[in-house]
Amino acid sequence: MNIAKKYQPINEQDYLEGELISDVRHEYINGDVYAMVGAHRDHNRITGEVFRIFANHLLNWPCQPYASDMKVKIDKNYFYPDVMVDCSGEEQDYYTEYPTIIVEVLSKSTRQHDKTLKRQAYFQISTLKEYVLIEQSFVEIEFWSKDEQGIWQQSVYYLGDEVPFSSIGLKVQVEEIYRNVQNEDMLAWLEKKQQDQAEQE
Repeated sequence: MNIAKKYQPINEQDYLEGELISDVRHEYINGDVYAMVGAHRDHNRITGEVFRIFANHLLNWPCQPYASDMKVKIDKNYFYPDVMVDCSGEEQDYYTEYPTIIVEVLSKSTRQHDKTLKRQAYFQISTLKEYVLIEQSFVEIEFWSKDEQGIWQQSVYYLGDEVPFSSIGLKVQVEEIYRNVQNEDMLAWLEKKQQDQAEQE
């Protein structure tokens, strides 16, 4: 989701109460409130696909997937990740402090924010095992995973690769995540796939 107007600083309680009645979602960062604006259709398609994949896989798990409307709390800051998985079993109605996976779908306007400020904040979460950044305008998945020593490791995945969500025992083809997206990379990939199939017949 894109970040829009910045409002005057307010306290944490006023922010939480305001979110309950607001038609627009806001992130709360260091006392400042930022409105969230509408996203591109491919952003929504990728978010929906990732949520669907997680929800289907986690049907018989104690983990809960969330898409867009559930906040994550870090100290006194609140963010709205595009997709989360929470395996903590903790019950809060409007936010979680203990996600296992966070996924952000990137656009030109949000890329720097998600790769710097948000990543720095998310890496403070003790329960977080995987932070995933998915480009919407081209096919690239930047995947951060925390090893047994608590050190974050980066991998990058492209079409033809398989993304390992090891924290929930799931492997997903990059093509599946982007299957409803019509960006240049996907169109070229699908055309080549059709050509290869035709040659085999």
